[in-house]
Amino acid sequence: MKIVQGDEIEWKRGLEYRGGTFHYRNLLEGDPGTIGNFQLSMGRNDKDFVSPRHRHNFEQFRFQLEGDLEFGRDGTMKPGMVGYFPEGAHYGPQTSQMDALTIVLQFGGASGSGYLSRAEVTRGMQELSKFGTFEGGVYRRNEGVPGKKNMDGYQAIWEHVNGRPMEYPKPRYPMPLMMDESHFSWVPVPDEPGVEEKQLGQFTERRTDAAILRVAAGATHALRARSIYFCKSGIGSIGNAPVRGYTTIHVASGDAACVSATEELIFLRMGLPDLSNMVMQGSASASLAAE
Repeated sequence: MKIVQGDEIEWKRGLEYRGGTFHYRNLLEGDPGTIGNFQLSMGRNDKDFVSPRHRHNFEQFRFQLEGDLEFGRDGTMKPGMVGYFPEGAHYGPQTSQMDALTIVLQFGGASGSGYLSRAEVTRGMQELSKFGTFEGGVYRRNEGVPGKKNMDGYQAIWEHVNGRPMEYPKPRYPMPLMMDESHFSWVPVPDEPGVEEKQLGQFTERRTDAAILRVAAGATHALRARSIYFCKSGIGSIGNAPVRGYTTIHVASGDAACVSATEELIFLRMGLPDLSNMVMQGSASASLAAE
């Protein structure tokens, strides 16, 4: 298990391969090179930030904390909303009319395509910049450089890092799902007095899921394995570790822990997909299995 105090993490500039200004706090990371790699960050979009309509070969959860994020025909994320962005599904363009603060979890999905770490993305961008430019989320190769002249920035980085063309998975859902948790009802959690949950949804055959959790003052909740918890508000503890607004917890498979509330705690819980019996697409193991 890993506990991070998000309010202590420094802000850094990121997403330079998109357009405009974006800063982030890197909260949690998985294991690079593995099928279940993930990254959780807190992102702040300035008014000039823009990202073109695109898609990914990984999945995302987004939790809007402040401001609005607009995704064109797909809708607008407002404070308190949770979005599930499936792999393979197009979304955007993404813009903001004001400074916006968002929690973003990106992770390898049910297709087994995995997820590039931030270090791999940065290294790939630096190497590709020798042969082209990143403008408004698009990588444009210099004249005479082999390869497709214009390509989505992330796709160009992914193909460079992996040394092969990206094959987008067929989308299990046609578009992002945006959920307003204020429209859901609290349901008591069995055998845990003072603990309630709003189950927002479970997705794909790999059982990715999301919920809002409320732990009343004096109550205790057993955290679920293979989950990430982001504390929106409240005061409590896990053993000797404090829990407060922006505390982030990763409970890996096989881990066990309980959180106790001194004051009412509100969490977003994001359940990572169960990929335990899969191998990454394009890996040596996958190639041998295919043969």
